[in-house]
Amino acid sequence: MVQPSLQGVAILAEKAARQDQILTPDAIRFLAGLQRQFGPTRLSLLEHRRQRQAMFDRGEQPDFLGETKSVRESSWKVAPAPADLFDRRVEITGPTDRKMVINALNSGARVFMADFEDANTPTWENLVEGQANLIDAIERTIVFSSPEGKQYRLNDHVATLIVRPRGWHLPEKHVLVDGEPISGSLFDFGLYFFHNARRLISKGSGPYFYLPKLESHLEARLWNNVFSWSQESLGLPQGTVKATVLVETVLAAFEMEEILFELKDHSAGLNAGRWDYIFSIIKKFHSRNFVLPDRVQVTMTAPFMRAYTELLVKTCHQRGAHAIGGMAAFIPSRRDAEVNKAALARVTEDKVREVNDGFDGTWVAHPDLVPVARRAFDEVLGEAPNQLQRQRDDVKAEGARLTSFSVPGGTITEAGLRNNVSVGLQYLASWLKGVGAVGIFNLMEDAATCEISRSQVWQWIHQGAKTEEGALIDRNLVNRIAMEELAKIRETVGDHSFQEGHFAEALGLFQEVALSDQYVEFLTLPAYQHLN
Repeated sequence: MVQPSLQGVAILAEKAARQDQILTPDAIRFLAGLQRQFGPTRLSLLEHRRQRQAMFDRGEQPDFLGETKSVRESSWKVAPAPADLFDRRVEITGPTDRKMVINALNSGARVFMADFEDANTPTWENLVEGQANLIDAIERTIVFSSPEGKQYRLNDHVATLIVRPRGWHLPEKHVLVDGEPISGSLFDFGLYFFHNARRLISKGSGPYFYLPKLESHLEARLWNNVFSWSQESLGLPQGTVKATVLVETVLAAFEMEEILFELKDHSAGLNAGRWDYIFSIIKKFHSRNFVLPDRVQVTMTAPFMRAYTELLVKTCHQRGAHAIGGMAAFIPSRRDAEVNKAALARVTEDKVREVNDGFDGTWVAHPDLVPVARRAFDEVLGEAPNQLQRQRDDVKAEGARLTSFSVPGGTITEAGLRNNVSVGLQYLASWLKGVGAVGIFNLMEDAATCEISRSQVWQWIHQGAKTEEGALIDRNLVNRIAMEELAKIRETVGDHSFQEGHFAEALGLFQEVALSDQYVEFLTLPAYQHLN
């Protein structure tokens, strides 16, 4: 459905609930202004990504930038954090559906990251209704009634809200500006900022964001320019926006100081986006002769993961910025106490390591993990809001440590291959159904996990890897395992749910991104074409 255009803007979607409240004429004009002002730069930066990828495909290595050496060697700090972002010891993440928003804000975490990116399928309904849900949350009018009649509403004290828009690479095909799709990043950011910046300020908070998938300080500079333009357009003081950057690409790890510098007055720190970071390593160096072992073996204690996270803490604290740790994705079982005991011990160990490394906060995916993570941080922080004063002078910036991807004792097993295939199929089926965050094998999975799963399968095939049991990993083996895993899923969910569950479409999409001759940069790009 093509809805009437406004100043060169066309909306190509069936009208969603509350769309008239979200896509107002003034909001559309604001979005069009963002796209016209910054769309060309976005496209040039995506071309810059492709040029850098071609360099790595020729065997070149990333390194710290010579042209920005003066930034790294000069003395400067980011602007101080606002009061409601000064203590971030536990943050919870999740999509913007109504029940999730209420539960996350009520979880006891200091921060809730409402996600329009990896935990969200970008259907038109999800995007529009998600924006409406966040307005209701800010206004404290949000309520939800479950089919069983359970009522959900906000507590008196709730988490600080941060929003993650989509990455620069994703378009929003339902909105055309001058005949071209608007940037998904600008669409998500623009609607939230336009409707809520003043609302948030009036309530003692502000428009806060997480920025995903950045690959260079130039992409951070573009975001900074977007913030400056938006604040000026609405007559708000510069520096009102605060943004935390997810360092979830290996290239961003080489430009952490420069990224903080570009966002200086708008910076709220850096986050160690561990799952996408592993995906990024395979993506950027898919032409290189190496393989990573089973996904579960690539932990934060792997040398290259330690190098990147310790450097992140050092960089942040040197510049007065918060360092936020990685995700604990475990979903507690309601039936198996032993599974919970073992998993919660691993979560505690992970969070203790993070806080002892100097992180100021960490991420969890489930409300039941909030007290587990909080205990680990409380024991070190006590009443202090953060560890900004802790400098990691013992950490050195060494490019070789960041790009030496060995995992001592790592192996590729048939169980690991099966897990990648099964998780990939189950996640894609859920994503195609419109649910971008789904519990699989007691873990809350989003697009990042699926990216790792299909990327490892692709890498193992193209490197001629064998399982520890001796089987060559090729397309025939992967296809056989895929059919066996689908049969297990069908037996578990039943024939009707299986037939209604997009599994055939998920199989085709998984084969497209895991078995292709050429590496597919983001699975969400071809997957997006499957959405109406």
